[in-house]
This record gives sequence, structure tokens and C-alpha cells, in this order.
Amino acid sequence: MNKDPYQIIIRPVITEKSTALKQKNRDVCFEVAMDANKSEIKKAVEHLFKVKVEGVRTQIKVGKERRMGRNTGMTKNWKKAFVRLKEGEKMIEYFEAV
Repeated sequence: MNKDPYQIIIRPVITEKSTALKQKNRDVCFEVAMDANKSEIKKAVEHLFKVKVEGVRTQIKVGKERRMGRNTGMTKNWKKAFVRLKEGEKMIEYFEAV
């Protein structure tokens, strides 16, 4: 692994959809580096969380135009990864704010 796993996995994505996928399909959702590919994401998750990964699906989220008064700007593009854990592996737990 030539990239640091801490630079590949940026943060967990906690939404209603990702929470439902976590409970139903053992999928965990992360924001990842834009230049990371699926095999690098798999190795990074296995190294950081000590679990076995079955598969990785990725999605590029295109930034939206936002306005602040009469000024306009764009939010950044980012990459989302859905990581499916193998059967029998412990679920990745992270803090969910109340």
C-alpha cells in the first residue's frame, strides 16, 4: 500500500440511507479521497478497522451551486464509497451524535 490509509478514508458518512444500509446489508459508507481506487479503499478499510471487506462501490458526488446573498459559489466534488463487510465480521462502530 503506497498511500497512507488515513489519507484515503476521510470520514464516515452518516445519513438515514447509510444507517439503513449498515443494518440491512452490512454496508458502511465513507467519504474517500478523489484519487483513491477501489482496491486502495479496500486495503485501507481492512488496515484501519481490522475487518475483511467483500466489495467496494464508489460514487462521485458533483458539487452544487450555492448562494450567499448575491454571491454564488460551488461546493466541492467528493467521492463516496460503500464498503460491504464479509459475513461474520464485526460491524464497524463509530460515534453518532445525538
